[in-house]
Amino acid sequence: MSSTFSGWVVRTAKHQINLLHGGTRSYSQGLMRRGQARWRRARSSSAAMQTCLCYPVLYSTDRSYRPTAEDVHYQLLPEKINDILRTNEQSCKMADSDPKNHGTILKFESNILASNMPCEDRRSAATCLQSKGNLFGVFDGHAGAACAQSVSERIFYYIAVSLMSQASLEEMELAREKMKPVLPILHWHKHKNDYMYREIASLYADHLRVFWQELIDLDNESGMDVADAMAYAFQRLDSDISLEAQVTTDNQLLRNITLQVAFSGATACVSHVDGIHLHVANSGDCRAVLGVQDQNGTWSSVPLTADHNAFNLSELQRVQSEHPESEEETVVSDQRLLGLLMPFRAFGDVQFKWSEELQKSILQGAYNAEPLNIYQYYPANYHTPPYLTATPEVTYHKLRPQDKFLVMASDGLWDLLDNQEVVRLVAEHLSEISIREPQISTEKHSLGTMHDLLLQRQSSRVTTQDRNVATHLIRHAVGTNEDGEVDQERLAAMLSLPEDLCRMYRDDITITVIYFNSSAIEAQYQDSEEK
Repeated sequence: MSSTFSGWVVRTAKHQINLLHGGTRSYSQGLMRRGQARWRRARSSSAAMQTCLCYPVLYSTDRSYRPTAEDVHYQLLPEKINDILRTNEQSCKMADSDPKNHGTILKFESNILASNMPCEDRRSAATCLQSKGNLFGVFDGHAGAACAQSVSERIFYYIAVSLMSQASLEEMELAREKMKPVLPILHWHKHKNDYMYREIASLYADHLRVFWQELIDLDNESGMDVADAMAYAFQRLDSDISLEAQVTTDNQLLRNITLQVAFSGATACVSHVDGIHLHVANSGDCRAVLGVQDQNGTWSSVPLTADHNAFNLSELQRVQSEHPESEEETVVSDQRLLGLLMPFRAFGDVQFKWSEELQKSILQGAYNAEPLNIYQYYPANYHTPPYLTATPEVTYHKLRPQDKFLVMASDGLWDLLDNQEVVRLVAEHLSEISIREPQISTEKHSLGTMHDLLLQRQSSRVTTQDRNVATHLIRHAVGTNEDGEVDQERLAAMLSLPEDLCRMYRDDITITVIYFNSSAIEAQYQDSEEK
């Protein structure tokens, strides 16, 4: 196999490893030890270079490079490639008769492709049972998966109880007081590989109860509106994560988990769909993009989130304005918060929120912090914490018949494909899948007519290999060459990289695509006009 992309992948990786260990440039390096992230400073001739806590910068996305020497063979057959890509795919049809759904969601499809081992991304989907709407979330962890895991389990509950009426909250509290079953709050839509922190579930339930008790005291008869509920839930959960790590306990397992959750971090993007009302809460650099088709069939992308990083001028100005002028040059350096963290908003990451004194006190009080792989450090120029917040930006969008789908994904996808490319791929997949779907008809046809219909379907150009659109997006993100086509050799090479090299070329990728029912959306507008 000559002139293969796979050869280039390995040669480039070897070259960049040499840079890591012997060159004059300094890169951050994520090393995996026994399934946990451990970050250390790369060797450098310059003592002034900072360690980057997350998001190593060793990506190679140039698809036009052609190798000329080394010949590397990858033995992944198409069937094995498909197995890898489809391991975590999920598809769920929403019941049109569900009054919570109002028929505006047809289905959602989701998938995860890991780069880190273990994967640091998480996803969630659930229907609110005591209030209206459906919730969808994508969570991108860093410095370990603990925070993303915790947030993916808890944030929907915090949002849901914030939306509940005073009467429902009081009913739940009365049930707890009398030790009776509590009203179910959520109906989860889980993949078989999804799991929960069972060891700490009782602590999470107790703190959720404290939260709803405080909501009862607010005496809000109808509950919060969606935007307020989402913003309040994000901030309250982040506060609980911080407080849980500060409480001493004799239960060492519980103590270890709370510390890991607080000292790792996670960005989050959560959407709430209630009929034609769509709210998106975003904290960090996950993204939600709407796919819109106008009357002449043209597709366009409408971003409903903004990345919270140094490339967002308003976000950069916000961070700088929250600290003294003397820190203007240091609060963001090398396009990272304090020269270390790429996202400017995230759950956890208490290293950027607590005072140095509090960090020392908590870690010194831990039984043995070393096995937890908590990176103990104090950033340079750490003067006026907190530097990081989990407060989300909440966007409202009133769904229209031309709004066909919403793509939510971690930055692993957006590093490889832009918004318009993603919308185009989903639109093409939607078109091709509709061609594949058999048209069910009660009319009787002659054998000749049926033969003509079969030939027509066979002649239709259907190129997609995946029924799940999230898998389709991952295949194109990882395997597309410079000609815009999926290259099997490139795909095999990218999926064959050992775990210590994989993170140099791509991040974990998590995608959820929500399909909207245009007919149901249009019907709601008509009902509103009639009223």
